Amino acid sequence: MPALPAFPLTRRPSDAIRRVLSLVVLVAVSAAAALAYLSFPSAGRTSPPAAFSAVRAEADCCRGMEGLELWGPAVKWGSDHRLPSADACCAACKAMCPHPEDGACRCDSWVFCGDERKCKDRLGECWLKKQKDVMAPALIARGEDVMWTSGLIFGKGEGIVGLETNLGTLHIQLLPGCAPHSVDYFIELLGLRNFVRCRFYRAEGRGNVWDAKGNHEKNAAFGPPYALLQGTLEVDGVPFKEIPREACPAVKRGSVAWVGSGPEFLISLADHEEWRDAYTVFGNVLPKDMAIAEEMSLLPTSTDVWSNVTVKVLKDPVYFKVKRSSNASAV
Repeated sequence: MPALPAFPLTRRPSDAIRRVLSLVVLVAVSAAAALAYLSFPSAGRTSPPAAFSAVRAEADCCRGMEGLELWGPAVKWGSDHRLPSADACCAACKAMCPHPEDGACRCDSWVFCGDERKCKDRLGECWLKKQKDVMAPALIARGEDVMWTSGLIFGKGEGIVGLETNLGTLHIQLLPGCAPHSVDYFIELLGLRNFVRCRFYRAEGRGNVWDAKGNHEKNAAFGPPYALLQGTLEVDGVPFKEIPREACPAVKRGSVAWVGSGPEFLISLADHEEWRDAYTVFGNVLPKDMAIAEEMSLLPTSTDVWSNVTVKVLKDPVYFKVKRSSNASAV
């Protein structure tokens, strides 16, 4: 098996940082390697582990945010509905979206009390709710002193945001069950208008390493090129709060994931099982829009080196705005 690849860095180095890195490389290669993102697997391993199947699948994700209480009309009262865990509460809501009888999404949010010290006689209460607008959920309390854990469930065609570029709009299906903190950030972004710094700055196609469906070619290296787009979702004038590590399903063709704790992110153009659970995946590009991502990967680039990793940087970054999508259909 070919050696595993190096991974995208947490952010594009500034010119000053690149000069420092160059000096470090000249002094000691090992010191430069230490600057790479430490949580990523070593590129020196010669074969992927047999534990790929242990990486959590998106369908298995059912998570919420602690210290968050969502409001809204109840479809099932928690005082009469107690469950052992937040996961079970989430699953109860998910079972109603779509509802097995009529296919309607009768529950799109849940609120659970699981802290024995704070909840006391309300321990285990699981409230199932239906929001007026699931992309702008009613919020009653947030903070460390809040005893509730809350989460969202998106029905078919819901929870889709668009990255509007001059090449077209990349529609992304968000994954609240896998990455509730990430989805919370996107809901915040939808209320803003200033996206001056949001852009793609790195683009690498599939080359001869992956086929058109994203499958890795047998006996091929794992890059370069690395079959990805990389950009930033940092909004000018709005301090970015690092996203905590969330569920990390395997990175597949179309997966959208944070690099590190954000705001840098990537869109994968291929299946990257060799990356295991290195990234928090928070969404998927709708299949119909992957042609736009492929087109972007063919734009003119220049070669650069980031901490000993050879990358392709777009000569002209592709800027985008984050918009809510109401007419896109999830596939």
